[in-house]
Amino acid sequence: MNLPVTEQELQALVDDLLPAARRIEVEAYLLARPAEAERVQAYREQNRALHALFDSVLLEPVPPALATRPAAANLAWMRGIAAGLVLLLSGGVAGWLLHGSAAAPVLARSDAAVFAGASGTGQIEQIAGADDALARHAAVAHATFSPEARHPVEVGADQETHLVAWLSKRLGTPLRPPKLSALGYDLIGGRLLPGDDGPVAQFMYQDDAAHRITLYVSTEQNSKRETGFRFSQEGGVSVFYWIDGKFGYALSAELPKPALGRIADAVYRQLEPSS
Repeated sequence: MNLPVTEQELQALVDDLLPAARRIEVEAYLLARPAEAERVQAYREQNRALHALFDSVLLEPVPPALATRPAAANLAWMRGIAAGLVLLLSGGVAGWLLHGSAAAPVLARSDAAVFAGASGTGQIEQIAGADDALARHAAVAHATFSPEARHPVEVGADQETHLVAWLSKRLGTPLRPPKLSALGYDLIGGRLLPGDDGPVAQFMYQDDAAHRITLYVSTEQNSKRETGFRFSQEGGVSVFYWIDGKFGYALSAELPKPALGRIADAVYRQLEPSS
């Protein structure tokens, strides 16, 4: 019938919820519109990355204390709490889908902390707040692109001069990807990502064993302040992140905290403005 394709139908296609007949029509619509098809594919990649990060949490067994049937007197109170959570979560998910970026919804668990020094020792302080979004976005971007075998980056390190100039122009500030060869990691390239309020850069590094780390660079930090290292465990991805003026940096990898901390310290020293 050639009915107009709606945003809701595109989202249903991503979630495999479209009826078979309508699915054929929507896929034909996308074949004629490469930009829309690319956007739908990005949603699918986000779904895969989120499942890779959090399926292990979703499938955890329910603790016995929570599995016990609650007393009848508490059921009404619990139903009220559940209804409020449904409204909150549905609003958050809808906002995320309409946003059209690589941002992730709030994670189920986060062990964020201030990290002092490259050795992984020092005072640990629990943190919370808007800065955590930087770690979440970086973790999802890492989980989305680091497993890619053929297209992990948009521009390879063989065109590093072009890559740096392109990303610097798009972010509106000079960028300097750190050199990590002394730590066993070489730059393999980078890509441009959508942020909350503008473009974000991602640089990817790899060692001889094909282990990858990514540096996520944002210029959306409006508070113009500075923070020390903070650590967050987002699913299987470890993230060290910090803010330096308008810049937000997040280094992500599937590495133990002390190992990633040493690399983060080296990155910070190279990015720190010369005095």
